[in-house]
Amino acid sequence: MVRTSTRAKNPAAKPADPSKAGFGTSFTDHIVEMDYAPGKGWHDARIVPIHDLQIHPGAAVFHYGAEVFEGLKAYRTPQGRVQMFRPWDNMQRMRDSAERIQLPDFDPDFMVEALKKLVALDQDWVPSVPGTSLYIRPVEMCTDVDLGLHNIGSAKMMVMLSPVGSY
Repeated sequence: MVRTSTRAKNPAAKPADPSKAGFGTSFTDHIVEMDYAPGKGWHDARIVPIHDLQIHPGAAVFHYGAEVFEGLKAYRTPQGRVQMFRPWDNMQRMRDSAERIQLPDFDPDFMVEALKKLVALDQDWVPSVPGTSLYIRPVEMCTDVDLGLHNIGSAKMMVMLSPVGSY
């Protein structure tokens, strides 16, 4: 289960004109985070206010590019409902990419539920101007601190959101 630890105390300003929002230049108030450890698996799934990550400079993500990401969208229907486009397909593609570089597997149903919960929390960021959307960027990375080539042990998953114009 994904828990909401805390809500953002100081919400960020939304783009004044969503149709002119650049790609990935502004971010919503919250992110999903969870961690992976050998023997423990994925744990501590949480939605928290967006923040800078604290990762050791020796983490394998920096030295071997041990990272995968996906991209999908949420948008407003003409009736004002918010919906995502093909989230299970995107999560399966991310799993396939993670498997290729031997990052830990994850449950796609769990991740889709986490995406839904995050988008629902920050739904005020989903623009309603035609051609605009809320870009969803899930990322999985190796956080092992070891400069030698090795099997992946620890990892981090996060999901961030960004309102975007037509691109």
